[in-house]
Amino acid sequence: MAKKRVSSVAKKKSTPKTEQWKEALQSFLLWKQAQGLSETTIRDYRTHANIFFKRHPQAFNSKKIKPAIYEYMSEPIKPATFNLRLAYLRAFFNWCVDEGYLTENPLAGFKRRKAESRIVNLDEETLSRLIKQPDTSTFAGLRDHAMILLTLDTGIRPKEALSLLTDDINLRSLEVHVRAEVAKTTNSRTLPISPVTAKAIKELIAARHPEWRMKTPVFCSCEGTPLNRHTWGDRMEMYSRQIGTWVRPYDLRHAFALQYLRNGGHALSLQRLMGHADLTMTRRYVALTQGDLRQQHTLASPLNTLAPQKKRVRKAKAN
Repeated sequence: MAKKRVSSVAKKKSTPKTEQWKEALQSFLLWKQAQGLSETTIRDYRTHANIFFKRHPQAFNSKKIKPAIYEYMSEPIKPATFNLRLAYLRAFFNWCVDEGYLTENPLAGFKRRKAESRIVNLDEETLSRLIKQPDTSTFAGLRDHAMILLTLDTGIRPKEALSLLTDDINLRSLEVHVRAEVAKTTNSRTLPISPVTAKAIKELIAARHPEWRMKTPVFCSCEGTPLNRHTWGDRMEMYSRQIGTWVRPYDLRHAFALQYLRNGGHALSLQRLMGHADLTMTRRYVALTQGDLRQQHTLASPLNTLAPQKKRVRKAKAN
């Protein structure tokens, strides 16, 4: 056992300084992959580490890494970007400390910045106009129409929707199953859908090429290849121009959450439908509908009938 440990240390020393972080990162990603993290999360870890070390290739040692990190984290970036860098790099550096690559985590003591939540509140008229934009006489139009309806009906994330297979959709029971390996939280969930959404998805599946296999995503390109979030974003940008209102794919998810609560949906059920790990994000949607609750209270309070307020009669002024 002792000889094996010495050889491991010797290997680290023999690796050039500029390459050690790549060796460490590869081992870290394999470790994370073994924990069952999604491909998207693994890719995000790799991306953030690559960006940092591309700017500071000599920083992977205990003396140089702190100044490099301080410079990197001091850049004029948005709070959300700062928090992403902090989360991914801190986890990687913690692992490096445990494995002996670093003596301490240079991000220890850093705190998250408070970021303002961006929740877009789209009115019903805008959403109705958006639904009518796709040309359903084409496969791309059928796909886009069904995708918009599905998102507004369930609040499903764009990546989750684009990963759906035909086996994930049960048109008879009106259900869509989000598999654990494509869910952001790696927890599977089943989403109920409305008949109008089921009808649109059924028409889309019927329009698929006979040679497309079961592993071809339901929301695919006209050639049967998978779509990505960027392509779907481009499609939404096109429809946004047509209606004169900027609507991003994730805005449809926000619209579902807000309309769900306004129509009487419960916050706990919303959390389960949207796949939130906890109620933190759900509470933000609830907060945005407080004005709606006040309006409903004004209309539905029992005191409207039990103790109606008398209207004041103004006296006419004498001429």
